[in-house]
Amino acid sequence: MGNHNLRLLAIDVGNTHTVLGVFYQARLRAQWRLTTNRAQTADEYGILIRNLFALEGIRSDEITGIMIASVVPPLNLLLEETAEKYFHLRALFLEPGVRTGMAIQYDNPQEVGADRIANAVAAFAKYGGPCVIVDFGTAITFDAVSEKGEYLGGVIAPGIGIASEALFQRAARLPRVDIREPQRVIGTNTVGSMQSGLFYGAVGMMDGILDRICAELGGRTKVIATGGQAALVAPASKYKPPVDSSLTLEGLRIIYERNLEGKAERRPGRRPKAEASS
Repeated sequence: MGNHNLRLLAIDVGNTHTVLGVFYQARLRAQWRLTTNRAQTADEYGILIRNLFALEGIRSDEITGIMIASVVPPLNLLLEETAEKYFHLRALFLEPGVRTGMAIQYDNPQEVGADRIANAVAAFAKYGGPCVIVDFGTAITFDAVSEKGEYLGGVIAPGIGIASEALFQRAARLPRVDIREPQRVIGTNTVGSMQSGLFYGAVGMMDGILDRICAELGGRTKVIATGGQAALVAPASKYKPPVDSSLTLEGLRIIYERNLEGKAERRPGRRPKAEASS
């Protein structure tokens, strides 16, 4: 059940990148990827978002809701201020008490990153269960969803950027390198050898962990890839998962709509925060 007048700004704040998207009902009208900048002010965020909107011909005053998943708590107050000052809206944050429609089987559900919940909700809605979402961000996360649509838990591993930076910091003679698919596995120079290790290390880790998760979930498990480096790494995986770059934003849209359902229509632009749900 969708909202026919929905104009949603969805924001996924990660440690390295922040992804923004505007939905016209269920259609993703525009999407942008920015560097997460903890030093930015609410005004800088507001001006930046307005400029992005202008390039796509989107008006700030047509936005009826703002939904945010953030794993960077210091930015939450700033984004709340940006929403109120530039959009005259109260942002809804994906946090405990927000209705997601998904049972969380984690020992402490509050520990699960908001982006991981959004990914799981969107993947189950789009692909069904059981499924695994591999998200290539600052960390590489694997999230498992059961056939019935329960969030079962997952795996958190160091991301490729973290691994690359650790090599550079800890080994005196190793340089910083661009992460790309090398032409051959056996490197004939330092940079080539590092690129091979970083790239095939990520591919091997992805396939090794997926082998084990799929063995637990069963043979009909679907695999979906998302995140900044998914398009680089996923095609080399033996699982050949679809790369769904807007998965997290789709999850935020679905969760936002679930928090509107069953509530009396309110004047657009003055949505209260979602009430707690069981």
